Amino acid sequence: MSTAATPGRLYLVPAPLDFGCDSQSPLTDVLPELTLRTAARLTHWVSENAKSCRAYLKRVDALFPLAAPLQAQAIQELPREAHKKGDHGGKGSAQFDAKALLAPALAGHDMGLVSEAGMPAVADPGSSIVRAAHDLGITVVPLIGPVSLLLSLAASGLNGQNFAFVGYLPQDAAPRAQRIKELEGLSQRLNQAQLFIETPYRNPALWQALLQSLQPATRLVVASGLTLESASVQSKTVRDWKKLDRVPDKHTPVVFALGQ
Repeated sequence: MSTAATPGRLYLVPAPLDFGCDSQSPLTDVLPELTLRTAARLTHWVSENAKSCRAYLKRVDALFPLAAPLQAQAIQELPREAHKKGDHGGKGSAQFDAKALLAPALAGHDMGLVSEAGMPAVADPGSSIVRAAHDLGITVVPLIGPVSLLLSLAASGLNGQNFAFVGYLPQDAAPRAQRIKELEGLSQRLNQAQLFIETPYRNPALWQALLQSLQPATRLVVASGLTLESASVQSKTVRDWKKLDRVPDKHTPVVFALGQ
């Protein structure tokens, strides 16, 4: 008779969008009770960053006591290659094999996957963990919480029936300008909203590149500080943006979008 443990589940645990911001939203304003209670009972984690995972669990513990003290939580970090090369490889590199990180689930423990902000594996690392869970026969359970991309799209006025998230744009000026024009062309040809993000300290540089590269009639959206009291979503043509003296700051996470 087999004595193998029944595998645990992999829960995709959303985190609040206030990581790195000057202020924080109360967890109960942005995450439902079931998500918070589930996070509180888990003791095995795969995280984008162990330090930020512990900070998040400390906030959860203030509302719903953790099943194990912070010091006893088993937190594994996604390796650097999954951050730098992506969960799905790229530029000739192999896909990251995450099966070893799911050993606790194979031993019968429920596990949580968490990123620094928002839904793990969406505009964040973690899809390799989800893919490995499916390959190993581990049930994947997405929990409810904020997703910055969808909040931004819904409030943008752009085409919510046809859209693409394209990640980060190139940092160097010439390829960045070329990529912006490519995305603008796609938005015009396909009537497809194009969403992208940037590391906050590079927001001003990207903003200037957008204003310089896009056509006057193209609609440009800036969604910043989502779920915070200071949240702002503004959608204007490039022509109208140029009339204003506004530049995204270097500290607040922003989702950018362009389209028709």
